[in-house]
Amino acid sequence: MSSENFVPRKSKAKADLVAIGRRIRELRATERQDDFAPELGITQGQLSKIERGVLAPSIDMLLRLRERFRKSVDWILSGE
Repeated sequence: MSSENFVPRKSKAKADLVAIGRRIRELRATERQDDFAPELGITQGQLSKIERGVLAPSIDMLLRLRERFRKSVDWILSGE
């Protein structure tokens, strides 16, 4: 195989889970995790892990956040 046909792969982007968790925490504001988590279809423990950047939010959770707060999934994931 000649080097003329070689196309380097782009590195895969990685989500900044801590920043995503920070934005979700910002959306939650003063609402308690115990009250907020069931609205997202998760437990309080899962919400805590997501907000600390230990666990990634599910697609379903992102869609629920989008519906409730009228924030785009792009904003939740990237801040943009």
